[in-house]
Amino acid sequence: MRNRTHYLILTALFTALTAVGAFIKIPVGPTPISLQLFFIVLAGVLLGPWYGCLSQILYVGLGLVGVPIFTSGGGFSYIFNPSFGYLLGFILVPIIVGLLTRKFGSSKFLPIFLSCIVAVLVDYCIGVPYMYMILHQVMNVDISIAKTFLTGFVIFIPGDLLKCILAGYLGKVLAPALRHTIPSPGAKEAA
Repeated sequence: MRNRTHYLILTALFTALTAVGAFIKIPVGPTPISLQLFFIVLAGVLLGPWYGCLSQILYVGLGLVGVPIFTSGGGFSYIFNPSFGYLLGFILVPIIVGLLTRKFGSSKFLPIFLSCIVAVLVDYCIGVPYMYMILHQVMNVDISIAKTFLTGFVIFIPGDLLKCILAGYLGKVLAPALRHTIPSPGAKEAA
């Protein structure tokens, strides 16, 4: 039971850290640069794919029910915000990071770093088209696909590389300590 409680505390912590990361931001274009992604990839490394995902489902769920924890507020109408596609990707990011680091090494910098990069690219594959659709179709903003790609992806590359490097380093240091304290979903606990 202690491991399950430990896991619940860490899941809640990463939900809260993602919310805090939303408010540490640089407003640029339709989507601000924030620290959310750092905490999300780190959740995948440290909590694993399923519990990391749960932390993000909780984050997105809380925001959609009206808790103002997204970069520009909260509420169900946020689905019409250009940055909501990235939030959908946030749910997948820890799954990808967690599965890849489990397969290729959760205590080595390079596998963690590369897993984070792959997950971030998947997030952009969801976020950029969603941003274009909302800006172009819903908000009637005359924006080209190239400009959407620039403002929704290219400007984030340097910061996201730094976040992935930091997550790789912290994951390498912290993952071995947490490896035996977080149970796998469905694992039977010792009495």
